[in-house]
Amino acid sequence: MKLGEIIKNCGVLDIQGPTGTDIGTVVSDSRKACPGSLFVAVNGCGNDGRAFIGKAIEAGASAVMFEMPADGAVPVRPEGVTYIVTGNSRKAVAMAADSFYSHPSGKLSLVGITGTNGKTTTVTLLYRLFRSLGYECGLLSTIANYVGDERLETANTTSDPLTINSLLSHMVEKGCEYCFMEVSSIGVEQERVTGLEFKVGIFSNLTHDHLDYHGTFAEYLRCKKQFFDSLGPDAVAITNIDDKHGDVMLQNTAARKLSYSCRSAADHSCHILEQSFEGMLLRIDGTEVWTRLIGVHNAYNLLAIYSAAMALGAGKDEVLLALSQLESAPGRLETIHGPRGLCAVIDYAHTPDAMENVLKTLRDVAPAKTLVCLFGCGGDRDRTKRPEMAAVAEKWADKIIVTSDNSRTEKTEDILEDIRRGFTPKGLAKAVFIADRKEAIRAALTFSPDGSTVLLAGKGHETYQIIGTEKRHFDEKEIVKEIFAQCSTTL
Repeated sequence: MKLGEIIKNCGVLDIQGPTGTDIGTVVSDSRKACPGSLFVAVNGCGNDGRAFIGKAIEAGASAVMFEMPADGAVPVRPEGVTYIVTGNSRKAVAMAADSFYSHPSGKLSLVGITGTNGKTTTVTLLYRLFRSLGYECGLLSTIANYVGDERLETANTTSDPLTINSLLSHMVEKGCEYCFMEVSSIGVEQERVTGLEFKVGIFSNLTHDHLDYHGTFAEYLRCKKQFFDSLGPDAVAITNIDDKHGDVMLQNTAARKLSYSCRSAADHSCHILEQSFEGMLLRIDGTEVWTRLIGVHNAYNLLAIYSAAMALGAGKDEVLLALSQLESAPGRLETIHGPRGLCAVIDYAHTPDAMENVLKTLRDVAPAKTLVCLFGCGGDRDRTKRPEMAAVAEKWADKIIVTSDNSRTEKTEDILEDIRRGFTPKGLAKAVFIADRKEAIRAALTFSPDGSTVLLAGKGHETYQIIGTEKRHFDEKEIVKEIFAQCSTTL
């Protein structure tokens, strides 16, 4: 593709050099630059890409796009290399990716969901539901990316725009008709979804998270709302009106608006009629359906899925039948039964609201059982939610074990101390602090009373633990099964 075609929507302020050059690839990592490439020097996301312009040119880049620094200090332009100055490098790389891959998001039905909790479950189950209806689909999620059956690992909730557009292009080539995608607030703020053509946008809920990045809750909300503000008039915006921010999200959208609710009148409604560890009986838009998922939060997730399917033109009866056959996403309320009537529940809940949803569900489903909550908090992340997590555990759990999560470069002891401050004396009396997470899990499963329900919160689908800068293998399902096997042999 010609350079001029790629950069036409990139907010170009100045061009030095030819624009008729054939470009074989667009990169934002100078290590991937090669002859015939366009290197976009993105700044403001940690590293300043302009510092690597020289390396990209040395690697053979044919063109470089960047924001002009205040002092104008950029490497002298070599003969034959084109310099493109843009006003916004983040937006520029997104628009360049969209052009280079020939606008792939417009060639399938792209569905995005944003919110604090429920994103992974919702997109994963939408992907499974539409595949069960006979459609080829793609998935872009926290757990993994899928192009049809092909699984591709993912590093972020919302990938960079070059990766997103490359994957969408791959989906189009493979005949995918739909793609279901998690849209994070950070992804919106960093322009990772700029230029994408969404057919449906879904809002799940908004609670405490990512304030380490956004600074204030108002800014966090603004970034979520920005996703809906960007939807076009041919799109559909679906909101959870039971969340106090649900209506706010859609105030300025040009898209057609739909609502869903488990408590009040809405375009689509749901009520829980029964629930147990085996599943829930729901009434969705007047029709009863049994589902294998449990918990009020999953009732909302399923209703969001149903609402999106209706907006996409699927038939009500076939969607409800498919809903009844869906199983939860990996690491979301996964149960492992062990000796002595113990039940370990693995869940990704890592925010106060998510953990409260899970603990309340477990309390409702098995009210007579001892409920044990094991959790930690990630290092180098929002510190203000740590005492709130403690308060939630104290409110719902009979016994509490506080341990490590992904401590990263923070000292685990400092994180535990932040959590400790959220307990009252009554909470501290039922809490134990064990820094080593595997030993904490062993203690939880070994010393809990017979028949206990033990929630392991925070890791979910993750099969690693980050300590310092080292990523170590850590699979809680493996650990639980190992400990249960050892307990069985000692009985």
